[in-house]
Amino acid sequence: MIEQVAIAFERKDYHTAAKLLKQLLKESPDNPWVQFYLGRLHEVSQKHQDAEKIYRHLLRNTTNTKIVTQARQGLQRLQEIEQEEKQRAIAKATAEPSNTELGVLVLEPLSNELKTIAAPKFAQIMQLDPYTARLVLPSRGWRLYRTGQVGELKFYGTQLQKAEIPCFWTSITAIQQIQVFQVQYFSESDLKATVVCRNEANQLGSLTFEWSEVKARVLGLLPIFEEVVDVDAHHKLERKTQTQDYVQFYDLHLPGRRCILRLYDNGYEFQQGVEITPQASQNTIRINWNHLLGWIDQKLPQAKIWSDFACFAQTVLDQTEMLSQIKSHIHLFRREETNWDSAFQLYSGLVFVNHASN
Repeated sequence: MIEQVAIAFERKDYHTAAKLLKQLLKESPDNPWVQFYLGRLHEVSQKHQDAEKIYRHLLRNTTNTKIVTQARQGLQRLQEIEQEEKQRAIAKATAEPSNTELGVLVLEPLSNELKTIAAPKFAQIMQLDPYTARLVLPSRGWRLYRTGQVGELKFYGTQLQKAEIPCFWTSITAIQQIQVFQVQYFSESDLKATVVCRNEANQLGSLTFEWSEVKARVLGLLPIFEEVVDVDAHHKLERKTQTQDYVQFYDLHLPGRRCILRLYDNGYEFQQGVEITPQASQNTIRINWNHLLGWIDQKLPQAKIWSDFACFAQTVLDQTEMLSQIKSHIHLFRREETNWDSAFQLYSGLVFVNHASN
């Protein structure tokens, strides 16, 4: 009867093949040829996952070389079908002009237990081996996984979310559209707060808001680099660029106004406006800054603090081309350009676009 099944498949008479297989499955369900043709029937019936399971089972448990060869060929066909479907879906996803903009796909952290479950799914979606997939999935902070057309990133991101792998995506344009105001100092702080700040054109003005408008806070340390002279292993002088210090940044997100209020320790005028710390002129910048953060904490007990910038930065600093398209809105004196400033703007912007209003 197996020969009749084979002839039915050659003639593409799948109705007859199905009837014959139904009988054979009752008589000898474990027969490798019966299982192979059941896999073929699933394949032509568009039940690709069922077909793949059978083909893989045959590869693991069958020694018949003909069956092994045909099972491998079946898996190859399924992979080609999947790839074609994926390319069509990506083409459709990027058909609109807005979906061709540059974007980023970010993976969110998973516990080790969940990584074990998620890694095979991630590997299948992104066409990786399971070992590499597990290494890629983050366990601490966000990981910038891919840049590209935002429509394509949305396609992959949607698949990952369906597989319960936490991630999000956004366009660089969305980051660029956020207004950033450089806060000089708080001039009022009762039911409403007023900051004296500078806009992108460096014009001085003020902005009044209710504390409840602040939906998120972002903390980050940005390194300050200096060129130093050192002695190498051969006792020769050499110039090196080393991190000499860090500048502390603190962003307040007002999504209702589509803006970020940015403070940093060396730029805040502690002697002006609201008295946040007594004897501000005699304190160190660090003491004044810590007082300022504590004062803001009291005003914003409900606004979540995002402070994993350092972890995220390590996954994005080598993306020079993408970061070059992001205006940092950071005005530190630097002898050489660095990706750190744009990386912080990206991190804060990602919080703003995807989480500030949650």
